[in-house]
Amino acid sequence: MHILYLHQYFVGPDGSGGTRSFEMARRWVQWGHRVTMVTSSARFPRGKSKSVTHTRIEGIDVIALPVAYRSEMSHAARLEAFASFALQASGVALKTNADVVFASSTPLTIAIPAIVGSRLRRVPMVFEVRDLWPDLPIAVGALRSPAAIWSARALEALAYRSSTDVIALSPGMAEGVARCGITPERIHVIPNACDVEEFAVDQERADAFVAERIRGDGPLVVYAGSFGAMNDAAWLVDVAAATEGFRFAFVGEGPGRAEIEARARRAGLLDRRVFVLPALPKREVPYLLRGATVATSLFLPVPAMEHNSANKFFDALAAGCPVAINYGGWQAELLEDTGAGLVLTRTDPARAAQRLRRAASDPRWCARASAAAETLARERFDRDRLARRALDVVEGAVA
Repeated sequence: MHILYLHQYFVGPDGSGGTRSFEMARRWVQWGHRVTMVTSSARFPRGKSKSVTHTRIEGIDVIALPVAYRSEMSHAARLEAFASFALQASGVALKTNADVVFASSTPLTIAIPAIVGSRLRRVPMVFEVRDLWPDLPIAVGALRSPAAIWSARALEALAYRSSTDVIALSPGMAEGVARCGITPERIHVIPNACDVEEFAVDQERADAFVAERIRGDGPLVVYAGSFGAMNDAAWLVDVAAATEGFRFAFVGEGPGRAEIEARARRAGLLDRRVFVLPALPKREVPYLLRGATVATSLFLPVPAMEHNSANKFFDALAAGCPVAINYGGWQAELLEDTGAGLVLTRTDPARAAQRLRRAASDPRWCARASAAAETLARERFDRDRLARRALDVVEGAVA
């Protein structure tokens, strides 16, 4: 079976960011299928390419279109990037003789080349929902005009209705798809996953990796991910200020970096107990998380974000690292039910610090939470198992 896989933000193993598409696609290739990945130059290959590049990575044929994207872009520039990729990817989809089109959002405009390829090549389409668009941009005010909201809603409905099957990354996302009139048998919940074997790194090497980059002693709390507006990672600096004796590492990139550094500097913590580091290649993330005491996943108090399936959450589980989050929803329920981490009170950083300090200073709690995280990773979120479930959906669509 030849799978045309559309994902504007594909990241390979040497890049930084979520590698769900890479991990899925390489397994499908190993299991005997052909995968053509169509992406942009935003994250793959590394650097800024001004022409179409063709690469083969672990059996995946990767076509990277010259479309730049940065989180610092204006809203208008982002829309221009989305439109440019949709147009170029539609051309590739029309030329590719595939058996099925698999499109992974965001952005929602990925549905345009998927629908074009599916309808004109007369092959089935499977649509993967990573975030509920346009619910999120509407909630944060990025989409305001009635015309823009109507257009986004119409594209969302068209994407779902044009798909043979829809994969949602969380139960809440599945409910959002169902609200558009999609029947339950066409909706499949396949969350982000844990690369258990890749994260099973040597503890001594992990400790050395951390010691080379982060000075001092004491428990280490890590935020590894985007410094985007939706994450508001600077909130964790306020927690750090009330957590004496702990170290906090912010590892990533994005427009929020300046605010994290400024807030830490004002508190007298920058490069003393708060460290801000560049994003790491995905291959190095296991060493960072294995060497941490607690990993975090953070978001603004936007109800739609409670349906998220953030990579950083599952990477922490894979590393056997307890997770602390500051939002509700299905992940909060998961942590409370299993003991694999903490749900911190976002509205009160001092109270959050108190709970974090009490838990992470207790070796028994750390051991229990670590074991619970590893159990979740292996028994519920193992990448091999979830990639097989996704492939079953694709094969079912073709059949």
